[in-house]
Amino acid sequence: MPKQVILTNVKLFEQELGKGSTSGLYSILIDQEGKFRSIEQGSGDGVPAAAASQGDDELVIIDLQGKIISPSFVDGHMHILLFGSSLKQIDVEHCRSLGEIQETIRKGALEQPDAPRLLCRGWMQASTNGLALATDLDQLDEKNRAILITSKDLHSTWCNTAAIKELNIQDTADPEGGTIHRDEKGNPSGLLSEQAALSIVWPFLAKNTTFEENVSVIREAIKTYNAVGYTGMIEMATDDTIWELLQHLHTHEPENFTVRVACHRLLAPAAKVEDCIAQVDRAIALHKKFNRANSPDLHITGIKLILDGVVDACTAAVSQPYTNTTITGDMLWQEEHISAVVAHADKAGLQCALHAIGDRAVKIAVDALETHGTPGHRHRIEHLELTRPEDALRLGKLGITASIQPVHSDPAILGAWDNLLGKERCGRAFTYSEFEAGGARLAIGTDSPTAPHEPFPNLHVATTRRSGRLNLGDVKGLEPVNKIAPLSTLSAVKAATKGAAESCFLDEVTGSVEEGKSADFVVLERADEGEEGLMGWRVAETWFKGTKVWTK
Repeated sequence: MPKQVILTNVKLFEQELGKGSTSGLYSILIDQEGKFRSIEQGSGDGVPAAAASQGDDELVIIDLQGKIISPSFVDGHMHILLFGSSLKQIDVEHCRSLGEIQETIRKGALEQPDAPRLLCRGWMQASTNGLALATDLDQLDEKNRAILITSKDLHSTWCNTAAIKELNIQDTADPEGGTIHRDEKGNPSGLLSEQAALSIVWPFLAKNTTFEENVSVIREAIKTYNAVGYTGMIEMATDDTIWELLQHLHTHEPENFTVRVACHRLLAPAAKVEDCIAQVDRAIALHKKFNRANSPDLHITGIKLILDGVVDACTAAVSQPYTNTTITGDMLWQEEHISAVVAHADKAGLQCALHAIGDRAVKIAVDALETHGTPGHRHRIEHLELTRPEDALRLGKLGITASIQPVHSDPAILGAWDNLLGKERCGRAFTYSEFEAGGARLAIGTDSPTAPHEPFPNLHVATTRRSGRLNLGDVKGLEPVNKIAPLSTLSAVKAATKGAAESCFLDEVTGSVEEGKSADFVVLERADEGEEGLMGWRVAETWFKGTKVWTK
């Protein structure tokens, strides 16, 4: 039987942030069920009163000597299989030109002589002026293997000629909401955008990886997340493959499933509304069998619709054209289909997550949730990168969660935005404090692997609007794209813990250090006193259900 654990001489992170060094010490009892049973103020040379009746052999006492604990983090938006896979991919995010990308892939090819194909990540469209030609990748590998480069935002894949042949897309029609880009002769030219990447490339890669390899990828993703302080995540692109992998690990290797995962089934746009509804019905069936009541650590919480694209590719749906163009970005879903899907899912008790980046897409998303959603269902809008002031204020009134990824607002990766949008629109990007002022619930995530998964750089950007990507060179002096007031430190930390848990109805279980909740927490330390604010904090230990699952 698990023993009870007593933590003595503990400081609480949120109180330290709010009160400085005067918040005092606590003693905390974690019971045999892995829950916080007692949290008592005091220096704690003894034990909490709740543990006084227990024998010494039933207690483990740990003196934290004034160290700080915080609720462990919940990533409010991530992609677990893609993240795990990215850990071994060739990273081109640091590249600023086609030549740098080519040289990085050449080196990567030599380092992966046995790989069946070369998978790369982090391509930023601005680094190649938006061009993505297969011919630019065809001479980089002496073995002439397929090369597939996923864009930083995951919305596009850049392929060489060998990859185009493997995908067998010569005569494939564009899927609903996606494009296979072609040359003047009608041949695929190397770029697959939006739903073409999601519905063609992702399934291809999944099918060409063994089940055992993918289980290993998921296992490694969880370990990597534990190592930076996460014990919860909201998986935002779940399909049958991902669900089967998660189920397998949860059932057969519970000792390695040291997180809670709430899943949103990713729906693909379709020409017929009946086909859209059929996808919702599949999610409803899974939700009835796997929900937070009967499977709290792994369940289907809702669905996800990707309504538009991304700013960097000029595919985010905006109300005014991108600078010096007539392009406003297409909606990937028909509006009547959005309405039908939201209404059907809401009636069944599913949560709806709507990806909306451009201000036009955001308005359509808010309108749909206002008309067809139930506020108590905690529906959500993902990203919200460009919003009109009136729509920013509607979120709270309608009970819509603002699912935000501050790491996407890092000025180190937004060098093209001034040219694409102009300064006036950039000034209304990432208006998180407006969402909060309007009463919206904030849930902070990372959207990994589109961005780094570590929590503190993410929170640093949220609270300063300064760059947290120190791996990209001298970024500390970069000006914020938007100087609207950032979030307070307390608001940001809450949004990355309790707020993210609330967004998927797990706040009664986790997300805060409170009596009766699961003992999911991290022990923190200052790793660099010279770093600004939250950038100087590091995780020393991660605990899940009262058990230490990672230590430095």
